[in-house]
Amino acid sequence: MGKIRIALISVSNKDGVVNFAKGLNESGVKILSTGGTAKALRDAGIPVIDVSEHTGFPEMLDGRVKTLHPKIHGGLLGRRDNPEHVRQMKEQNIEPIDMVVANLYPFEATIAKPNCTFEDAIENIDIGGPAMLRSAAKNFKDVAVVVDPLDYKKVLEEMKKSSSGLSEETKFELARKVFLHTAKYDSVISNYLEKSDKEPVRFPGILTLQFEKVQNLRYGENPHQQGAFYREFNIKEPSVSRARQLQGKEMSFNNFLDANSAFELAKEYTEPAVVIVKHNNPCGVATGEPLVKAYKIARDADPVSAFGGVLAFNRMVDAKTAKEIVSTFVEVVIAPEFDEDALEEFKKKKDIRLLDAGPTVKGEAEGMDMKKIAGGLIFQDRDLGRINNIKGLKVATKRKPTEKEWKALSFAWKVCKHVKSNAIVFAKENCTIGIGAGQMSRVDSVKIAVMKSIKSTKGAALASDAFFPFADGIKAAAKAGIKAIIQPGGSIRDDEVIAAADKHKIAMVFTGMRHFRH
Repeated sequence: MGKIRIALISVSNKDGVVNFAKGLNESGVKILSTGGTAKALRDAGIPVIDVSEHTGFPEMLDGRVKTLHPKIHGGLLGRRDNPEHVRQMKEQNIEPIDMVVANLYPFEATIAKPNCTFEDAIENIDIGGPAMLRSAAKNFKDVAVVVDPLDYKKVLEEMKKSSSGLSEETKFELARKVFLHTAKYDSVISNYLEKSDKEPVRFPGILTLQFEKVQNLRYGENPHQQGAFYREFNIKEPSVSRARQLQGKEMSFNNFLDANSAFELAKEYTEPAVVIVKHNNPCGVATGEPLVKAYKIARDADPVSAFGGVLAFNRMVDAKTAKEIVSTFVEVVIAPEFDEDALEEFKKKKDIRLLDAGPTVKGEAEGMDMKKIAGGLIFQDRDLGRINNIKGLKVATKRKPTEKEWKALSFAWKVCKHVKSNAIVFAKENCTIGIGAGQMSRVDSVKIAVMKSIKSTKGAALASDAFFPFADGIKAAAKAGIKAIIQPGGSIRDDEVIAAADKHKIAMVFTGMRHFRH
């Protein structure tokens, strides 16, 4: 266990660094430093040697060159157990540096500023910091490297117990943290440059993704699989990934998936909406006020499936709604907010997981979608396609939808986007009636939607996530009493499909937009 005799401290984030340096100084450690860090330590009465004095070479080029010197990197990279390294260091008057305390120019914070220019961003790319961190981390057996202010306390505590030394195990863990830190830093820079307005690249030759670990899961999708939940950095959109858990059991792999599906659908609506999801498919959706009434309608659309389901709201959940929810078994409830009385009601069922996602704001959705396959990744835009003017769609049939049917078609289309393909949704103006999901043939999805319908389907609207390849789906819908259909169109048999709709006096509109969901 080598003793820490010389430490180089150069940090952008100065939280806790003065107290840490005081602790090092009290342990007899000589401190080298640069620029603002050196000033902060001197102002606190801590003896500091400027790096420029140590190297005999001044800081230059507006601070771009400070620590890029053999006396720094030789002091970090020289192996103490290698006689040849030791001889060369003595010949060149290079002192071993036993600790580096560094974090990097705030590139991420800089580019987050609304007025950040390309030149500002480039100037905030740290060069000397990553070089020092990597040199120290590579030689972790001899050099301790501290990149995270949260590690200051435990490092000082171990040094006090170990005559100013640190174990190799501790130094290895610190080094591992460094390479995670620099990997994230480089990824943020490369992603910024790929997206910059100089020459934006939508799909780069090498895709670098960075996520931070939030928690381990009890298991993955099944008990024999291990799993963990990770969150993207700097995502501002209200979502499951940013939600605060207010009560309940630990979230599982499937809870996260279902809550995400439910909340993303709830966000489609501007009016108060309730979504119930089971096994990653909506089984009941309703809009309207009061919220408790909308919840009852959504639940009663398919009460068997709703049992043990995941609920999402796009409005604050009140006490009346909470009381109705706790009267049955649900796994998760996610909403922008819960009032105090609602939280009291939920305490009666402490196992229910409550997720506070924060307020939703129109137009904030962004980002990409990715799907893992064995040995690869499929990367694409998120499906954020919406129909802003439903009455502007092409009416393909002789009969046009009535006002009520237009509303039902709009409602059903929003749901259909979030149902596994092949997807068929039966709906009235403010609620689903039956949902057929994930079938290999579209006509089977229609039949399942009929089978799942508890209320009468007569006069209802139908949404299909993709075109009808044959007229059989239209005939099955007509038999169920469907009077309006919304679908993308584009089949080579559209004429047959339209003719079948006309025969049964069904109004049908084409969106020109498909919503496959696999």
